[in-house]
Amino acid sequence: MRPGRTAGFGTTVGRFLLAIMAVLLLGQTADAQTRFMYLRGQNVSPAFEGWWPNDDGSFTLFLGYMNTNWEQEFDIEIGPENYFTFTEERGLDDLELEAYDASVADQGQPTHFYPRRNMFLFTIRVPSDFGTDELVWTLTTRDKVRRAYASLKPDYRIDPQVISTEVGGAFGSLSDALRYNIPPDLEVEGDMHRTISVGEPLRVVAIASDPDNLPARSGRSRAPTTLNQLYRQPSSVVASSGPGLRFSWIVYRGPARNVTFSPIQMKTWTDTRMYGNSAWSPPWLIPEPPPDGRWVAEATFQEPGEYLLRAVASDGSLFSYENLAVTVTATP
Repeated sequence: MRPGRTAGFGTTVGRFLLAIMAVLLLGQTADAQTRFMYLRGQNVSPAFEGWWPNDDGSFTLFLGYMNTNWEQEFDIEIGPENYFTFTEERGLDDLELEAYDASVADQGQPTHFYPRRNMFLFTIRVPSDFGTDELVWTLTTRDKVRRAYASLKPDYRIDPQVISTEVGGAFGSLSDALRYNIPPDLEVEGDMHRTISVGEPLRVVAIASDPDNLPARSGRSRAPTTLNQLYRQPSSVVASSGPGLRFSWIVYRGPARNVTFSPIQMKTWTDTRMYGNSAWSPPWLIPEPPPDGRWVAEATFQEPGEYLLRAVASDGSLFSYENLAVTVTATP
């Protein structure tokens, strides 16, 4: 065989092998960077957000959840699939251990789960002698058990600035002034337990204000004006939210599919899609508060039952909550 032909054959094989290796490497890189958006069929994971100390020596634990779906919502009643347990450190690391105790299962957690990330959604106060114990939240969706382990470990200590950073407040600002931010004042008018019939509108009124105007509302529009701005990659690892007082009603307990609000409420979960009616949706346009600070809405229920509506006020960095219990009776 002629030397020139041998060299050519070797060069061809070498280039072929290099091409195969390049394809494999590119495939692995693509797989590593692939991000899927699941509309349905995924699970909900509880989340321990952190803790801070209170003046009386007790501690406040902050919790929320992540629903991996973008559309599917869940209703999980307090019980063996949605419960809290007090335990010693690492006492429930084994997910196969069942620790349901009806006497402590209900710690104020939601039973309706909206899509995506719902951060700092509720708090639990534990006594000064909580020590190294853990408060464990167990959630089961689609036969998958997930747990969040709330503890007083130093790494989980937070302050208002940390909360703001985690929720992308003030467009992700790291200003030290946010350490002293005060959450909105919030009050629900009228009785905190109402009774109404199916199909009958329930008027709900909330009064909210931002006592320190921090972070200050931004009048600057962030609507994209070019295709490059529209399709640019996110500049932060967390979703950003615009500053400014906002308010919404959500269904905290009970099937949200049976409840409609008028006007439609801004989402309180991190819908990051363009114009998604969420504070995290580009172009981050936060509606101006009503002049008198009174948010008026009507809630209509399609099925009888017990519901818990939650009033949610936020300045974009911290949240305030009030619950309104509603008993819905069948139409006479």
